[in-house]
Amino acid sequence: MWSVIISHLPDWKVCAQAILSLIIAITLYYLNKYLRTLVTKKNAPIQKEWKSKHHAAPSNLSEDYEENLNAIKQAIGSNSDVHFREFQITEFHARAVLVFVDGMQNEELISKQIMKILMKDVKQDMTDGSHFVNPLEFSSYLKDKVLPVCEAYEVAELHGLNQSILMGFTALFIEGMPHALLIGSSGMKTRAINEPSSEALLRGPRIGFTEVLSENTSMLRRQGYSEDLEINMYEVGTRIKKKLVIAYMKEIVNPDLLQEVKDRVGKINMDFIAESGYVEQLIEDDYLSPFQQAQNTERPDRVISGLLEGRIAILLDGTPFALIVPVTFSMLLQSPEDYYDRWLPGTLLRMLRFFAAFLALMAPALYISFISFHPGLIPTELAVTIIETRQGVPFPSLIEVMILEISIEILREAGIRLPKPIGPAMGIVGGLIIGEAAVQAGIVSPFLVIVVAVTAISSFSIPVYSAGITLRILRFAGMLCAAVLGMFGTILFILLICGHLSKLKSFGVPYVTPISPFRFNDWKDLFLRSPLPFMNKRPDMMKTQDKKRR
Repeated sequence: MWSVIISHLPDWKVCAQAILSLIIAITLYYLNKYLRTLVTKKNAPIQKEWKSKHHAAPSNLSEDYEENLNAIKQAIGSNSDVHFREFQITEFHARAVLVFVDGMQNEELISKQIMKILMKDVKQDMTDGSHFVNPLEFSSYLKDKVLPVCEAYEVAELHGLNQSILMGFTALFIEGMPHALLIGSSGMKTRAINEPSSEALLRGPRIGFTEVLSENTSMLRRQGYSEDLEINMYEVGTRIKKKLVIAYMKEIVNPDLLQEVKDRVGKINMDFIAESGYVEQLIEDDYLSPFQQAQNTERPDRVISGLLEGRIAILLDGTPFALIVPVTFSMLLQSPEDYYDRWLPGTLLRMLRFFAAFLALMAPALYISFISFHPGLIPTELAVTIIETRQGVPFPSLIEVMILEISIEILREAGIRLPKPIGPAMGIVGGLIIGEAAVQAGIVSPFLVIVVAVTAISSFSIPVYSAGITLRILRFAGMLCAAVLGMFGTILFILLICGHLSKLKSFGVPYVTPISPFRFNDWKDLFLRSPLPFMNKRPDMMKTQDKKRR
């Protein structure tokens, strides 16, 4: 009896591979747990603390014109692009000065709508015989009745005034006034509104965000009239400040989610936030994860669709990329075009993307597993063909795949960095030449060239570019696992990814929901894109205030 039982046991090599797979999985689990305990994600709010350390107590302006002018010159006058234009208000025998930054103002507007009126035409507005002895009354008179500008504010605090000037406002000082008048007269050159280059569509709006925050928020407003769209503005950066906007639908969004986003934005601790990618990295849940936890997009229609699902958008001045939080893995494989087409083609294209994502991640690892460890699982005729094509190849399958994969990645990166007219041509020609030359030289097999080409094309089908980068990184890890343990390593690699995704969250929302935890209602917009009449509820995962779509 024992001999029969022993005869059915697997070979000792298979048992050794299984034990080694288990040891690797346990080791990786505890290593990941140890790394998480080393670094904390909690950053204390720093803006008030930084100001208390690096700035003196705020000082106010006085009625002394010379004192105010000297204080401004001492603070920002050393900058060659800060201009001081002094002149006389003849009717009141008062001196005045305009302070502005060159290149950030419309100088024609300053000349015609501010200086001309104050120097010549102010008398025509005062023919009622009134005489303003109080400088405060004169300031209100200028702001309310004389200056034809949209933005005009009275500022008495010196530090805030300096910041406003450097951010693009024009400051007006008049002798005898204990404050300055900040006037909005922006004249910065901006990029025209164009179609998003990173998210091209065949059908849909052709407009994308620009680098100007006010234009981006206006694009959200122009998507349609709604009193529910709430836009809150913040300042980020300790030494160089930039404006940041949090947008949401106030009657839909989960209040707890909104408060969590505000708290994380308030804890950002950096001298300068150059791009929304900085914000994404500073507010994400797990910085050790290769998967992104905030979706970046240039499309206003995608942002509005996310807001209507109960998500929150983060827009930063100086970048056309907005962030949408929270994000799930299925969102990265969805395109706005899925909803603009009818549900049948939208479903087909979405299922193709999921299949392409699997190929982009696992095709090279499966090739190595079958060729090196399990050729018996390949149909006989196909196995014979592959063996014939590999005759004379001097490298094992891992090295063979690495050569082609690294070459493809270098060509892809070179095609992005090269000028646009020659970038695509360089990628195509380079790929053909290298592939053909490698086959002719006997370095790689023709079948592998097909596998690598299909893998590269599959990665291009993912709508979100950064999600494709994640799969490209994990692809190399899968190849190493397959080269060490064969199909056991490939299965172990898949299980590790599934285990990581099941634990990963984005602002409290499970990353692989509605698969885990299971939510039947949300499956209507997962692998399939249901007809619009059936999608009558917002995603349950968002825990929105208003569950029904209207």
